[in-house]
Amino acid sequence: MDDIVRQAMAKWPNVPDCYGWLGLDSRGQWWMRDDRAQALGTFQSGIPGAKGSVLRHDKLIEFIQRNCEADALGCWYFQNGPQRVYIELEATPHIWRIADDFVVCSHTGTEAHVHKCLMDEKGKVYLCTHLGLGLVHSLDVPKAADALALAIWTLEEVVEADMPAQYGYVMSPQERHKASQQA
Repeated sequence: MDDIVRQAMAKWPNVPDCYGWLGLDSRGQWWMRDDRAQALGTFQSGIPGAKGSVLRHDKLIEFIQRNCEADALGCWYFQNGPQRVYIELEATPHIWRIADDFVVCSHTGTEAHVHKCLMDEKGKVYLCTHLGLGLVHSLDVPKAADALALAIWTLEEVVEADMPAQYGYVMSPQERHKASQQA
């Protein structure tokens, strides 16, 4: 986490959390979700416009990626100064890219060590690593197949709906927050 972020957290310790405004898609792209986008539906809904606008500012993306982590409940967030901006996930907290030599990196650029390779009932491929679970980027699925063919990794089957609970992440912190407010 950046020092400037830690300093802001110390200076303003009681800033309310932010929900629904930031999303990570299945290709590792960040999305800004304004009120209009949120009114159209959830990030995961597939409704045109509900995802919001894809972020293109490299420095902002780098700042977000340096300052992301998960809370104790498995909700991923970006620490934006003193405020936690919770992240809506389209798939998983990490999107993996696989190099030709089978080195795996997260969408953030962080290298990961693979523990196991998984495939769900829809044929989506995931890697469980020391950083956590992530979806393999669609362009890199052939490289994952090569790693399996070379016995670098072995394949286990999983059920997509079971994965958030099994691997400890929350797809929609916003929905979780709404449910806790109504309870």
